[in-house]
Amino acid sequence: MTFQIRKTVLQIETTLVEGGKAAPTPLKLFSACAIVKNPWAGRGFVEDLKPEIHAAAPVLGELLTRMIIEAVGSGEAVEAYGKSAVVGLDGEIEHASALIHTLRFGNHYRHAVGAKSYLAFCNTRGPANAPIMIPLMDKNDEGRRSHYLTIQTSIADAPAADEIVVALGASVGGRPHHRIGDRYQDLKDLGQDVSNPAGV
Repeated sequence: MTFQIRKTVLQIETTLVEGGKAAPTPLKLFSACAIVKNPWAGRGFVEDLKPEIHAAAPVLGELLTRMIIEAVGSGEAVEAYGKSAVVGLDGEIEHASALIHTLRFGNHYRHAVGAKSYLAFCNTRGPANAPIMIPLMDKNDEGRRSHYLTIQTSIADAPAADEIVVALGASVGGRPHHRIGDRYQDLKDLGQDVSNPAGV
């Protein structure tokens, strides 16, 4: 199988003022995107997606992880992380999911940043310039609400109908003036197990 990456996009967003108040420490958000040819486009319903997943997902995981780490400066500096994919209109949501919901993709990033949490995710379908939403959560603490963040971006010419945008996101810092507490206090207040931040 020939796996084709058309281009990559790296974005860095720095928030200096939020709610009319200067941030004590600026929040930095990073997104790395790869625009790839959908390997299943034009083939009708493909039952077994595994060969293409095995060929493409490790390449994308390694590439996008490297882009993020180089931009941030180190894996240790990444505080929150997430992933996303947007498939073009000729593809299935399953095609977007296939390239990011595999350890062959996510473990590159997880290991590089020393994470314990699962990667927050979004998988959608859309035309060129569709919103790319990358939800983030603390890489080691699912209950840390200050790091519940979402990167929103778009690429003017992607995805084409037969493409997929695959993305990773990272934050250095949390929301500048976070003041809604965390899940642990909620669990205490509700008399539930504070060692279970998901509350399940």
